[in-house]
Amino acid sequence: MRKVTYTFLTLILSLALLIPAGIGATSDRGESIIMVPANFSELAEMARTGVVNIRTERTIKDGGRVFRHFFGDPFGGGQRRHPFEEFFGPFSEQPQRDYRQRSLGSGFIIDHEGLIVTNNHVIDNADQIKVRLYNGDEYDAELIGRDPNTDLALIRINGAKDLSPLVLGDSEELKVGSWVVAIGSPFGLEQTVTAGIVSAKKRVIGAGPYDDFIQTDASINPGNSGGPLLDLRGRVVGINTAIVASGQGIGFAIPINMAQTIVAQLKDKGEVTRGWLGVGIQDLTPELAEYYGLEQRKGVLVTQVFEGDPADKAGVKQNDIIISINDQPVATGRELSAIIANTPVGEKTKITLFREGRQRTLTATVAKREDQEVTAAVEQKESDALGLQVADISPERAQQFGLDKDETGVLVVEVESGGRADQSGVRAGDIIKGINRQKVENLKAYQALMKKADKQEELLMLILRRNEGLRAVRIMP
Repeated sequence: MRKVTYTFLTLILSLALLIPAGIGATSDRGESIIMVPANFSELAEMARTGVVNIRTERTIKDGGRVFRHFFGDPFGGGQRRHPFEEFFGPFSEQPQRDYRQRSLGSGFIIDHEGLIVTNNHVIDNADQIKVRLYNGDEYDAELIGRDPNTDLALIRINGAKDLSPLVLGDSEELKVGSWVVAIGSPFGLEQTVTAGIVSAKKRVIGAGPYDDFIQTDASINPGNSGGPLLDLRGRVVGINTAIVASGQGIGFAIPINMAQTIVAQLKDKGEVTRGWLGVGIQDLTPELAEYYGLEQRKGVLVTQVFEGDPADKAGVKQNDIIISINDQPVATGRELSAIIANTPVGEKTKITLFREGRQRTLTATVAKREDQEVTAAVEQKESDALGLQVADISPERAQQFGLDKDETGVLVVEVESGGRADQSGVRAGDIIKGINRQKVENLKAYQALMKKADKQEELLMLILRRNEGLRAVRIMP
């Protein structure tokens, strides 16, 4: 017993001796690795002067029903919380009346003129924006510009002196496992400092079309939103933005490298201009590669070409496989979207693609991204031979089911229990994009293809499923 106690005390004393310099370890190459920094005091002292608390007020009209409409889960399974809702706290249920909603958030100073970066959802629709500095001084802020697609916003305070802008770092250099520090105002507790590591990079959480988040276990909570994520040199490497409502220790930050490009446009023009090619795209899966007769998985599948847009004018067609843009290989739809979005409007772009087993090169002139129109609503009232009730995609249905406004195809409204489609795994909310390699753009096209199909034959259906992408489904006789 004494021996065990002595050994335990020796271990405690050994660890205590390591703490002042940080707990360390030795790599296979004999290198010394600092596992835990000695402390974060100097970093916190240096950075806190550049972090601000943001308070907003906005008028919510019939807020309870609005919240349920936009953030409820149309597929069942309980109420789904939007990734950004956590930073506002719960929305009040007060139907049929207006009320004032107060929100808390964070931000950080980027220049001596009073420019401050924060999240768009912190200031969205705010009637009043108040900024409190680390020393307690408070200022009214004006909105310079915002970008909902990346959840970034730029505001400015006037008249403040001796501001301490934070230094921006390089998020590309950030490695998984690196220590990071978050500073913000969780639950209104200003200048709260938390630490953790980078858990992952390039996370896609469904918050927007340009998801590319840094995942961290540094503790962030409602009110941290818009605050900086710092490396151990005190440089901003990310902007804390979202958390997993049902998880603990899982937070997400916008990489600073992406944010800098957006912030620069907001400062100069008050808005963000992105390139537009005019195609619907999808990552390739083994099933899709087989469906299109590909020997290997590479490139991005074109699922839709919008009439009159740059890709259409250049000759891109549905089912083409784009493999590079300006000789830069693209392996995922996210990579392709990012390249086109960052291409200046009016610039000629070389598109290399595969079509029916042959490589082709086309040239498209990139346009400005604009919202697209949606087809009118038409619904098939009764189940068909597959046991499906389907409908055209109206603006209301696109909004209800979380679809893009420019989505084509037919929406599966109801699946008859035990029917052919049900047995093959088709679900309500799926978008039917094709049948037997024939394109389905609307209800009229769907019904025409179904009329031609033999009731006893096997059908190969291409569907788009929310959060899962395209799927090839065999409908058995």
